[in-house]
Amino acid sequence: MRSLPPLLACLALAGGGCSPPPQVADAIKSREFRLIWADEFDGEAGQPPAVDRWVHDVGGDGWGNSQLEFDTDRTENVALDGAGNLAITARDEPFQHRGYTSGRIATRALFERAYGRFEASIRQPRGRGLWSAFWLLGADHGDVGWPASGEIDVMEYRGQDRRTVLGTLHGPGFSGGAGVGADVVADEGLDEGFHRYAIEWDPGRIVWYLDGRLYHIVTPELLGEHGVWVFDHPFYMILNLAVGGAFVGAPDAETEFPQTLLVDYVRVYERIL
Repeated sequence: MRSLPPLLACLALAGGGCSPPPQVADAIKSREFRLIWADEFDGEAGQPPAVDRWVHDVGGDGWGNSQLEFDTDRTENVALDGAGNLAITARDEPFQHRGYTSGRIATRALFERAYGRFEASIRQPRGRGLWSAFWLLGADHGDVGWPASGEIDVMEYRGQDRRTVLGTLHGPGFSGGAGVGADVVADEGLDEGFHRYAIEWDPGRIVWYLDGRLYHIVTPELLGEHGVWVFDHPFYMILNLAVGGAFVGAPDAETEFPQTLLVDYVRVYERIL
């Protein structure tokens, strides 16, 4: 993961001894938003997610990342828990030539949008080899492919690194391991409770937050000669819990199954100028 120029050196905003850089100050000036889309995951335990909001991505080919699970549309893997949460559950079980099962859902063709605040409240799983993500993929992915479509990782989490979350941007010239990303360390294990993961996305700027704490900004100017800005068209949202893959490695003997990614809500806001 390639690091950015030192634009965030003054992001100890609470009690910091320096003024934030201009792009940071600008990012926090106007933050008035209006809710335009949400799923609160209310319903009886065992119900699948709402079909007018989510589709399942079913498959077990590794998703280009050498993942070990088969993602299903079964309620054993993706269902409401009856307590106001969506549960995506990874299981250690043979299924369709893979050794694990889990789930991946998307708003593809149901809700696609450019710009706004995208936020989810999530409680993470725990254990080596678990890889959860809340991310956005360009709606033109089927036509132009990846990374030309662009990808915005609002949150990526490794189960063996319980306090750290990563926010990353991928596009032409800065994809895969060369994605432009940053991480932030929470005060507690992210599996111990719900935390808010968000981006605020405007023309020419994307800003990342954990629990309201700003920790990452990318603009076309910051990309410079490294790549092409492809973030001015609609994207759709994805939630998934992977098992294994190059980013996290395989589970080990201490990884307990089943493991569950709990999502309290997903909300999208438009900025009120």
